[in-house]
Amino acid sequence: MTAPRSVEPPTEDLSRLAALHGVATSYSPSPDRTVAASAGAVTRALAALGVDAGSPAAVRGALAARERELRERLLPPTVAYWSGGTCDALDALPAGTRLRIETEQGETRAAADQLPPGVHRLTAAAPDGRTARAHLIVAPPRLPTPPGRSYGLLVQLYSLLSQRSWGMGDLGDLAQLTAWAGRALGAGFVQVNPLHAAVPGAPTDPSPYRPSSRRFPDPVHLRVEDIPEYAYVTDRERVRALLERAERLRAAVLEKGALIDRDAVWGLKREALELVRDVPLGPGRRAAYVDYLAEQGEALEDHATWCALAEVHGSDWHRWPAGLRDPRSAETARARGELMDRVDFHSRLAWLTDTQLTAAQRAARDAGMPVGVVHDLAVGVHPGGADAWAQQEYFAAGMSVGAPPDAFNARGQDWGLPPWRPDRLAESGYAPFRFLLRALFRYAGALRIDHVMGLFRLWWVPLGEPPTEGTYVSYDAEAMLAVLVLEASRAGTVVIGEDLGTVEPGVRETLRERGVLGTSVLWFERDWDGDGRPLPPDRWRADCLATATTHDLPPTAARLTGEHVELRDSLGLLTRPLDEERAEAAADTSEWLDLLARLGLLQGTGGGIDTSSEEAEIQAVHRFLLHTPARMVGIWLPDTIGDRRPQNLPGTWDQYPNWRLPIADTDGRPVTLEELAASPRLHALLEVLRQPGGGRFA
Repeated sequence: MTAPRSVEPPTEDLSRLAALHGVATSYSPSPDRTVAASAGAVTRALAALGVDAGSPAAVRGALAARERELRERLLPPTVAYWSGGTCDALDALPAGTRLRIETEQGETRAAADQLPPGVHRLTAAAPDGRTARAHLIVAPPRLPTPPGRSYGLLVQLYSLLSQRSWGMGDLGDLAQLTAWAGRALGAGFVQVNPLHAAVPGAPTDPSPYRPSSRRFPDPVHLRVEDIPEYAYVTDRERVRALLERAERLRAAVLEKGALIDRDAVWGLKREALELVRDVPLGPGRRAAYVDYLAEQGEALEDHATWCALAEVHGSDWHRWPAGLRDPRSAETARARGELMDRVDFHSRLAWLTDTQLTAAQRAARDAGMPVGVVHDLAVGVHPGGADAWAQQEYFAAGMSVGAPPDAFNARGQDWGLPPWRPDRLAESGYAPFRFLLRALFRYAGALRIDHVMGLFRLWWVPLGEPPTEGTYVSYDAEAMLAVLVLEASRAGTVVIGEDLGTVEPGVRETLRERGVLGTSVLWFERDWDGDGRPLPPDRWRADCLATATTHDLPPTAARLTGEHVELRDSLGLLTRPLDEERAEAAADTSEWLDLLARLGLLQGTGGGIDTSSEEAEIQAVHRFLLHTPARMVGIWLPDTIGDRRPQNLPGTWDQYPNWRLPIADTDGRPVTLEELAASPRLHALLEVLRQPGGGRFA
């Protein structure tokens, strides 16, 4: 147990000031408990928002200024308006206020009703002479419901190697997986880990959840041979040498027990891509590339410039020469010109990756998948990466995103990701968020939003302080959701919110109202308001993606056998005696197996399988998921062959090979995509989805 922290509570004036800026002065880790935030945490959060609260006099001055601003303000910087509904901000305008609205479509309107969806410019003039300009986000009232029920596969793409991979799974493998799963298995989607651009380095942080950029994808996922210009590389001797090295990398992982070495893979691909770049683009390809450059504009130029500068000065822009730390400085403009060849190279890589991502989604839809590829949006970006450099004005300096202490983690969490400033987002009409979503929706059939609660509030931790010394900062959830619904509706994309863990009251209900699906994981679905026992399938929510596990949890086979407890014990992660942890895990599993048995779901499929076996129990778990009303049911691809190793073990760094393991069978032997497609065990599990009366998806 950790000792209770000593907290100097905020003064009354500081509390009022904090409330007016969306900074919380307390939080509730459970319904019956409230914990005060420290005055220091509140003061530093306000400072990150540009508010001086460093002394009682400063607090009084800032409070008076904020109250005056809000009293005199006609409109907030951004107004969210749901089509067919009402808008509190507009309804609160004084009688006789004149409106002028310049729409995205170039029209001018004098009223907000019957506006087309979009982000418009609003000017208000009140009878007392006050005027205001604001961004007006008009969004449909909710996202459309996903087309029917569907099941799909969940996979960490890097872990899925085929016989053509260069040491890790790639976008060629993704296209093959979606085409096979859609045509041969009747799957409706394939969900992958974030494919955002990583921060380069040696070694590179393997976590896909701390990217350099969320807007642009990582070219390490390219299938080099699928690039049209690859066939015309003239130095075939170098190409053969690269392919031989790639084969050795692949064999090391698949046959010799080596971990996936992202840096080695990227080193090979970068060398190959330099050769490919020397091949001139044909007229049609050149036109497509120019269109992409125009569509992505300054954001792509910034991203490619950061990549080029990182090759020279390292991957943390805070350590660059002072003039280069500002993306708009004369020094940066000069360096961009000097490095134009490298800027073009990295721009080309972004385009090539975008085209292969689009091809993977096209392959999914051509295979009959109603959804296709489900992409994953990380909660933030690396503080030293491209987005944090290019969008500095939108990030809260001196702050990191995390989570407060709770029943599962008494020390809290610090994820090392700088948070967006809610005030700067609002002033811009949420431009960074809008353009980020548009970039991802180019090739996503659905988007999973990691820690979707971040649309409402985030736990800000001052740099240099433990996570316990943080506090919540609120965002304008109406505006954030309006942007999300607007852009997803335009793209025809399904949205799934990862809403696991401690969720503020009302958040799930608000997300459901707007058509955002939730995430339900079997082992966490219990009657927490009643006897705490496993929740029967008919009491599950319908608007969700239901799964047996995730990338941060033990595979189903390990949970059923209790091996996840042994693994954590071997790494020194248990907080209680091993026997207690074993007993609790066994009791938890036993309660679920008892429910499966009572429902008659413990029946083997194929080959007279022993119904008491772990394989039959995994089938029963998924048969249970089919009996829930969940609109989407996800199957963790490693579960189909009995893999026991988690892809990520929270709480570890070097002690466990997080994000570096290939999919393996029950004996830990790596399995290729081709072997998966032929696996009797996989087909027996997926046959569960095809049984009469078993919740067949349509």
